[in-house]
Amino acid sequence: MRIAADGTWYHEGSPLRRPAMVKLFSSILKREGDRHYLVTPVEKVGIQVDDCPFITVALDVTGSGRQQTLMFTLNNGEQVAVDPEHPLQVSTRDQGEPHPVLEVRSGLLALVSRKDFYRLVALAEPAQDSVPESLGVWSHGHFFPLDGGPELG
Repeated sequence: MRIAADGTWYHEGSPLRRPAMVKLFSSILKREGDRHYLVTPVEKVGIQVDDCPFITVALDVTGSGRQQTLMFTLNNGEQVAVDPEHPLQVSTRDQGEPHPVLEVRSGLLALVSRKDFYRLVALAEPAQDSVPESLGVWSHGHFFPLDGGPELG
């Protein structure tokens, strides 16, 4: 099995077309170090992940400022709020392109889609206690910088 960089799940070279199957497989997906596995009580099968196993498909924002809450919906239907247990982090790729990710659970990451990242940038504000100033977003009372940093995981 393979998960492409665009979030499409493949089995024996063919994309999985049934959302229920993707949801089922994603529920047993685990990460150990740099490897991903589908784990059941009786077996553990390696799976190739091109970038992140999940990708965001929607961003809901409630509140504003420090009381703001950011809630992402993933391509498997799961919803994840940005908070200290599910941090948002932005690193840069080869040509300086931002690589925003959200920790979903146990080291599994979701790539923040381009449209959702643009919404985050529109919500960004300067951190009041950083020098030089860092731009970021608030969620659940915590500030998450958008201007780079080390890769999660």
